[in-house]
Amino acid sequence: MNFVFISPQFPTSYWHFCDSLRQLGVNVLGIGDAPYDDIPGELKGALTEYYWVASLEDYDQVYRAFAYLAFKHGRIDWVESNNEHWLTLDARLRDDFNISTGPSLDQVLSWQSKAEMKPLYAAAGVPSARSARVTDLDGALEFAGNTGYPLFVKPERGVGSGGTAKLEDEAQLRAFFADKAGESHVIEEYVVGDICSYDAILDSRGEPLFENQEEFPPSMADVVEQRLDMSYLSRPKVDPKLAKLGRAAAKSFGLASRFVHMEFFRLSEAKEGLGKKGDYVGLEVNVRPPGGLTPDMMNYAHSTDVYRIWAEMVVFDRRELPEGDSDAYCVYVGRRDGVEYVHDHGEIVGRYLDKLVACERVADALSDDLGNQCYVVRLGSPSAVRAFKRFAMMRK
Repeated sequence: MNFVFISPQFPTSYWHFCDSLRQLGVNVLGIGDAPYDDIPGELKGALTEYYWVASLEDYDQVYRAFAYLAFKHGRIDWVESNNEHWLTLDARLRDDFNISTGPSLDQVLSWQSKAEMKPLYAAAGVPSARSARVTDLDGALEFAGNTGYPLFVKPERGVGSGGTAKLEDEAQLRAFFADKAGESHVIEEYVVGDICSYDAILDSRGEPLFENQEEFPPSMADVVEQRLDMSYLSRPKVDPKLAKLGRAAAKSFGLASRFVHMEFFRLSEAKEGLGKKGDYVGLEVNVRPPGGLTPDMMNYAHSTDVYRIWAEMVVFDRRELPEGDSDAYCVYVGRRDGVEYVHDHGEIVGRYLDKLVACERVADALSDDLGNQCYVVRLGSPSAVRAFKRFAMMRK
């Protein structure tokens, strides 16, 4: 099997995906925009060949690189980046080189549309906030007139919290849309709750080979806008109610042979038309793994190897790795540069040294969401999680 991995050097942990494929006998070929001398040794050892392009945004360069690898190594069976930014690039290459092991460009664009997600949620029986696709102020005002404030607005196709806003009143709505005529946004009723995710590795029938639940702050937009510290966690078990909704959404969206990351609200108060306190409401579906160090956090929470499970899905269309036995919570805290904290870096490391599984600087491309310096620990109880977060995030 020939597998082309797009941008295998970023995030840095993605070399594990390539290495897991190599261990199963796959010929792994990389195309990336980092010079060969700059990629880590572990990645070099996992790749049969690496083709450097000056820019992955230049499709002509990537197309020529892909054609060269196909000429040299034979027909390419898979192409994937597992990265939101390159999903359309992956799909375009599949279309142009007749690769059927992943979604087409039309399918990816449909999945990435926050407006087109709504009827798919409905078909799955997953409640979601009332919303509308709008391209101008008049459309937004009409929706607000029917729904009331506050509202939440986001680009129809966007990554993370970029370009999103909570709108408290008509003045804020008018200010937001003042310079956005013609741009497609989704505006929806505001939902109060915690953000949870259902993460899964799906086989070719859309059945989960692995499942995970994460819990995030109530508002990632607030984290970015207010420069708050970031904290989230992977749980050792998935709430059966969330798993049921996640599996139903996977079927409705037609997701298969992929690592997926589906975000939900868990209502902190009853909301008419959506559910009672504690119920889950569909937020958005992402057809790639969660970002940053989260795959590693899943490994620590579940005592498993998601990179290996994903590779087994690619090669065998099944899971061979046994279930792990774990009851740990894996917790991420990201702190901001320029902020004075009660406890300094040395105190955190000293106190949690036996629990610490990662301690590193965050790449600039991810720091708006995830902070500048991260600490990831493995803990045994919710009370220990709360104590760690207080210790690491307390500001002077």
